[in-house]
Amino acid sequence: MSTASIIDMGNRNSSVHETLGRFRQLFNNLSAGNMTELGSVYSDNVAFTDPFSSVEGIDELTDYFTSAYANVISCSFEFGEAVINGGNVCIPWIMHLRHKRIRRGKVVSVDGISQIVIRRGRVVSHRDYFDAGQLLYENLPILGGIVRWIRNHAG
Repeated sequence: MSTASIIDMGNRNSSVHETLGRFRQLFNNLSAGNMTELGSVYSDNVAFTDPFSSVEGIDELTDYFTSAYANVISCSFEFGEAVINGGNVCIPWIMHLRHKRIRRGKVVSVDGISQIVIRRGRVVSHRDYFDAGQLLYENLPILGGIVRWIRNHAG
């Protein structure tokens, strides 16, 4: 087992590591006008799920990300150490998002993790886990104050 920047539970597979590198780069360069690179990382029949939606196929994924990034001012990711077992990868991240409709464009940071499956150099399955409240609900003008109050007083 290695702990450099990746925890590798199985045999080292350069294709998986290369694809993971492209995955990281993609998400730090993705923007509303730059969805063409999705096909260099994802397979044509990719399955994607996050707390807001599930889509299948590269065309649906492209449409989903195009819509999701429509009002994004900037978005970057700090990726943590990936855990790799064959083609199965879990990679934690912190997303730093500036969105026109969230917190008046101020930076919102969201903790999450991606579970991806890589086959033949492409991502065939991608599931994101994150707190939708941390991203959205806590940052809405009226509802945000209520959600933050509940979170602070619930524990």
